Amino acid sequence: MNNKVNPENFIADIMKKIPPSGIRKYFDLASGIEGVISLGVGEPDFVTPWHIREACIHSLESGKTSYTSNFGLIELREEISKRYDQKHFIHYDPASEILVMSGVSEALDVAIRAITNPGDEIIIPHPAYVAYVPSVMFAGGIPVPVVAHSENNFKLNVNDLEKAISNRTKAVILNYPNNPTGATMDRKDLELIAELVCKYNIMVISDEVYECLTYNGKHTCFSSLEGMKDRTILLNGFSKAYAMTGFRLAYALAPSPIINAMMKIHQYCMLCAPVTAQIGAIEALRNGTEEMQKMIRDYDRRRHLIVSGLNKLGLDCYEPKGAFYAFPSIKKTGLTSEEFAERLLHEQKVVTIPGSVFGPGGEGFLRCSYATSRDQIIEALERIGRFIESL
Repeated sequence: MNNKVNPENFIADIMKKIPPSGIRKYFDLASGIEGVISLGVGEPDFVTPWHIREACIHSLESGKTSYTSNFGLIELREEISKRYDQKHFIHYDPASEILVMSGVSEALDVAIRAITNPGDEIIIPHPAYVAYVPSVMFAGGIPVPVVAHSENNFKLNVNDLEKAISNRTKAVILNYPNNPTGATMDRKDLELIAELVCKYNIMVISDEVYECLTYNGKHTCFSSLEGMKDRTILLNGFSKAYAMTGFRLAYALAPSPIINAMMKIHQYCMLCAPVTAQIGAIEALRNGTEEMQKMIRDYDRRRHLIVSGLNKLGLDCYEPKGAFYAFPSIKKTGLTSEEFAERLLHEQKVVTIPGSVFGPGGEGFLRCSYATSRDQIIEALERIGRFIESL
């Protein structure tokens, strides 16, 4: 009997087509290097506000450690509904149109699987967060890239979007404020997209996790546009605005038939989001605005610091209007974005993420997160300056 086996023969074909996260690669390269400054991580450097942590501690001490409804705690869904009533003047029924999930990453995956048949096309504006394309492929869909150009401040052009729509298009993913570019879309821009959505009878998955980190103007909730509530799966969470990344908590808002379809997937693969995190989220929504706004003001100051610093170094960088990322061009150096990022890490110990990992339109740029201290940003800029001089 021959007992030798090659485990690789059992791996699904689709998994062989999907590379590991390009972001994670640079964290792995940086591990073990002393004195590294990271502009790579997309995570607040603030600790979760004490009153949120205290609510979680109290819930544990009170013995609240059981499963919740698959949909999430009704108290949390009521607070989410109230927030959208008050802030965006759109109502979601807490009982049937809100699903609490384990992070926007899960919500994205479940949303795509709930609506995608094999061969359906999902349009993804690029540069795009690294999870979008694999999530579509996992569901048997076909990701269709549309480049949002730097000349347009990385806003999605409606004419380019229309050219990408076919009779197989099921949905378009929107992410504004955007990761990795920090771009935002104003209401008029989004209304043009809404017209196309109606014209071609497609859905929108709107990832609005950076909603609260909007520095210029007011964020427009896509589902609040006329006729869009029934065509939108809106994703949001607590990681960025409330510095709750480790809590892994998010929610989806959508018409009840879609929420029910998403719940079936969530029910079988996750069951429910952690109850302790849900209790922390209730506290965040009820009493977290003041602390959140303090963090946002600090991000705004850092935003101006890093953008002006990068421009002074000759790395052309438009002013991002949201999130906590700058996306400077490194084209003048003659290096590819991967060459620049790897050499910068090894020669000056600064972690950045090459734009190429974010798909078409990202080559020639770097993602630099300013979710780190002002001192670290200043030191990083000095090191980047020395690296550029060495070229």
